Amino acid sequence: NLTSEAEARAAIDAAATALGGIDVLVNVAGAFRWEKVDGGSIDTWDAMFAINLKTAVLASRAALPHLGRSGAGRIVNIGAGAASKASVTGMGAYTASKAGVHRFTESLADELKDRGITVNAILPGTIDTPQNRADMPKADTSRWVTPVQIAEVIAFLLSDAASGVSGAAVPVTGRG
Repeated sequence: NLTSEAEARAAIDAAATALGGIDVLVNVAGAFRWEKVDGGSIDTWDAMFAINLKTAVLASRAALPHLGRSGAGRIVNIGAGAASKASVTGMGAYTASKAGVHRFTESLADELKDRGITVNAILPGTIDTPQNRADMPKADTSRWVTPVQIAEVIAFLLSDAASGVSGAAVPVTGRG
């Protein structure tokens, strides 16, 4: 449960012990719920912020002691392209939480710039997953971003080639 500070710290510490340290953290926990404000539940907002933003904050906090040891730590957060402009009804809670991920990324990048740890985010468009295909059966999936395309951008941001990039929010939108 990465929404629990104690459990997030225990998970990160266990990974660091098992792996002999941690050089990178990819905050990929996330969820989506479509719900209008009018008639919706504040619980949806709490859930979106807990799953999409709080998990990134707590995992990052837990990883910082480990990332600092390597001298070249990397954090990549998964935001959302839709958070740039929440112009779709029913996406308020989701896009607000993902916009928080973007702002968190910028803030943490500035905080860690003198410690040799870079912090960036990717902003994927609609991801070509079985769940999205089931939820949107009439959509033109040829314009969606693939998980492989997302992974390749994350791999770049974790690499030495991206050592000069921090605080960036990289759109990964496929052909959308």
